[in-house]
Amino acid sequence: MQASIDIHCHIMPGVDDGSPDVETSLKMLKIAEKNGIEHIILTPHHKPMHHNVSPDHNKKYTAGLQEIAIKNGINVKLYSGNEIYYSDETFDELTSGRICTLAGSDYALVEFHPTNPYKAIHNAIYQVQAAGFIPILAHVERYSDMVSHSSYVEELVDMGCYIQVNASSIMGKYGFGISHFTKKLLKNRLVHFVATDAHDTDKRAPLLADCRDFISKKFGQDYSDRLLWNNPMSVIRGEMI
Repeated sequence: MQASIDIHCHIMPGVDDGSPDVETSLKMLKIAEKNGIEHIILTPHHKPMHHNVSPDHNKKYTAGLQEIAIKNGINVKLYSGNEIYYSDETFDELTSGRICTLAGSDYALVEFHPTNPYKAIHNAIYQVQAAGFIPILAHVERYSDMVSHSSYVEELVDMGCYIQVNASSIMGKYGFGISHFTKKLLKNRLVHFVATDAHDTDKRAPLLADCRDFISKKFGQDYSDRLLWNNPMSVIRGEMI
């Protein structure tokens, strides 16, 4: 089985709508390990008007879960991060260090409301860049304006934004239309990361193995390696892709 890295996963216990407790997190880690996932960036939600985990606590909780995982014989390396719901405060929060980037790098995982128009997403991505960070757009297939106009994805890539899609979307969990859109992006090499966006052990479990096999067969081993290992490892190492 090919080894993979998951840059988007809600496995930190008790902090958002992901894993509710350590027991669930351990079960999720075991599923991830069986799927060949060797590294995971923990990305609890950071949203306006919410009680968000501070960067210091984020790192502390990540280290705590890592210690518990090792004690349970789980050989998965964990890193701190956030999934950032973009708001008017995001620029200041990024520049002041009140949000965790991915594994302490300059890469920031950013999400939006599904109905946000492309212009708003474009402007927000520019603001993240202006703050000195490298934006990764989380689950691009969830934004209706992007799905309706795939050329918008190319425009974002051209301006230096990286694109993440969920493995479950590629594999058809959310219907033919979403699956078709993600495969079109893959065909045109407009995807840079495939992640689980896992929240639990059932409906949104940390599954990557089947998707990785599909991408390897359909789009080539080299591209599969880039999406699920090389690019994520560049993020962890703080290197340019």
